Amino acid sequence: MSFESIVMESPIGKLKLTADHHHLLSVQFVDEEDKVSMKTENPLLMSAQRQIHQFFIGERREFDIPLKIEGTAFQKEVWNALQGIPYGETWSYQQLAEAIQRPKAVRAVGQANKVNRFPIIIPCHRVIGKNKSLTGYAGKQVDKKETLLLLEK
Repeated sequence: MSFESIVMESPIGKLKLTADHHHLLSVQFVDEEDKVSMKTENPLLMSAQRQIHQFFIGERREFDIPLKIEGTAFQKEVWNALQGIPYGETWSYQQLAEAIQRPKAVRAVGQANKVNRFPIIIPCHRVIGKNKSLTGYAGKQVDKKETLLLLEK
């Protein structure tokens, strides 16, 4: 199966979007030196790029891009619940665990967030610590989470 990637600028750094002919496969944070095309003819990548840009300029709150979501049943449950967190709101990891009927799975919920291949689109940035602290986002990049949450306020 062939796939294509492009890199786009965003307020939280460069984003690498990868898609095949039917689905978006991932959104990744990339280093400044990452050398990937900034232009594409793939309609799905063009749509994803446009929707993410609209999100950052405040014109979009939800995405309608077909995603190829791969993971365990538990991870998919968490990612599905993430999509239910309303724009501009935050939930704690505990609230997310309770939303999927697994109140003791707080750490596992955090791990599922960590491997979300669609940051921004599946809004793991809306999950914060129980004490309202901004905890882990894209590794140690809590500044990106802060920027996204401020954008949604």
